Amino acid sequence: MSTLTRDEAWDHLTSWTDTDSLRRHARAVEISMRAAALAYGPGEEAVEAWGIAGMLHDADYEKWPEEHPNKIVAWLRERDEEDLAHAISAHYTQWGVAYDSALDRALLACDELTGFIMACCYLRPDGVASIKPKSVKKKLKDKKFAAGVERHEVHEGARLLEVELTDHIQMLIDALRPHAAELGLEGTGS
Repeated sequence: MSTLTRDEAWDHLTSWTDTDSLRRHARAVEISMRAAALAYGPGEEAVEAWGIAGMLHDADYEKWPEEHPNKIVAWLRERDEEDLAHAISAHYTQWGVAYDSALDRALLACDELTGFIMACCYLRPDGVASIKPKSVKKKLKDKKFAAGVERHEVHEGARLLEVELTDHIQMLIDALRPHAAELGLEGTGS
C-alpha cells in the first residue's frame, strides 16, 4: 500500500505545522483512522497507511490555507502515494472529489467528527473517560457549540461509510480514550 513511514510523515507534518492544536488534531485523526482501518477497512495491513492519511490530511492548512489540500496532495503524489493523496483530496465534500475507496470515505467520516468529539471532551470533568455517543449527538444539535465543525460533513461521512452515526461515534471514542493524556482529553478535573 504505502511506502511512506509514519516517522517520515510526522517529520513532514511538523515541518509544515507549528501549532500544538493542529498537531494534536493530526494525531487524533491518525488514531481514529488506525481504528477505522480495523473497523471499516481492509484490516491490519492498512492500519499504517490509513493512520498516515489521517495524520497528513491537514498538513498544509497552517502555512497555505488558501491552497489546502493541494500542497500535501502534490507532496504525496511526488512520492507515488496516490491512495493517500486521493483520500486527502476528498476529505471535504464541497471539493467534489469522488469517494472511490473505504479509505476516502473513512477519512471524511473521521476528520470533523474526531475534532468535534475532542471539543466535547474538553468541557467534561473527566474528559473522554465516560463520554457517550448520546452526549456527542446532543451537542451536534447545538449549532453554537463548536460552530466551526460542519455538521453536514459529520452526517455525510457516516452516510458514505454506511455506518450508524451512534456506532461510529462510539468507535471513535473507544479509539481516542487510551490516548487521553497525549491528546489533552483528560477533562477539566472539576
